[in-house]
Amino acid sequence: MPTTFPPIDPYADGLLEVGQGNRVYWCTSGNPAGRPVLVVHGGPGSGSSPGPRKSFDPNIFRIVQFDQRGCGRSVPSAADPDTDMAVNTTEHLIADMERLRIHLGIDRWLLYGGSWGSTLILAYAERYPARVTGIVLVGITTTRRREIDWLYRGVARLLPVEWERFRAGLPGDGDLVDGYRQLLEHPDPEIRRSAAIEWCRWEDAVIAHESLGRPGQYSAKPDTAMLTFVRICTHYFAHAAWLDEGVLLREAGRLAGIPGELIHGRLDLSAPLETAWELAKVWPDARLHVIDDSGHTGSPAMSDAIARAIARFADPDV
Repeated sequence: MPTTFPPIDPYADGLLEVGQGNRVYWCTSGNPAGRPVLVVHGGPGSGSSPGPRKSFDPNIFRIVQFDQRGCGRSVPSAADPDTDMAVNTTEHLIADMERLRIHLGIDRWLLYGGSWGSTLILAYAERYPARVTGIVLVGITTTRRREIDWLYRGVARLLPVEWERFRAGLPGDGDLVDGYRQLLEHPDPEIRRSAAIEWCRWEDAVIAHESLGRPGQYSAKPDTAMLTFVRICTHYFAHAAWLDEGVLLREAGRLAGIPGELIHGRLDLSAPLETAWELAKVWPDARLHVIDDSGHTGSPAMSDAIARAIARFADPDV
């Protein structure tokens, strides 16, 4: 079984009007008559990329991708300080996904994504379980406040030097995530840019120990992409994605009958294994695969596990 397939270009794309002045970019690749799969990117605010398409057999799957509000090729961009973030919430993104499904004439689809994408997939699937054929999640998060607190405070116990610099980027005391959110709303563009750089340096530090972590993975982004990413990240995480604490685990019963593949690295500092394990316990139709040598950025063994999980849904009997 190949771990990846050759690169392919979309055969169709467009901008979908989703309301409140927003247009969401989407594209489709692979087999137009194939099994629909929606690829949900992480971040939040990272935007889609061609890479995930290589995980799907283009002869079997109709691969749908989209850029969540405010990022990638969706407009307006969150990098523009005039873009209204009040109309960029988890509820808006769930509605956008459902609107895209209807727009493309898809009855039911497989959902694939990781990190923040796993949170959004779970929120969508629990709202629209009848529209989901299966789910593949990698690096599982549910964006609970305890998970956010771990990533931006708790893990400081392992990275005290880097966290001290991250903490020094804020004036005064208080909530780090909300403090950075406020800096990204500052009228001075240099203050916004400096805050975005410090945020990304911290993100880099958390994955630097991983075999696929590379220097500047976040902070080397071009300014527009970096400002977009950090503004959306801080906006969502300061509000715990507007989700009641633990609701995605409490409502996992709504996923009954939906087959799931949960793939998580044991060495993941960004999103500790605990959340994936908790989800597997309350979702009997899901199978948890722990990848011993992988962190948040993956490993060859994780790539193989993803390939096996996706191949399960290429089987016509599933």
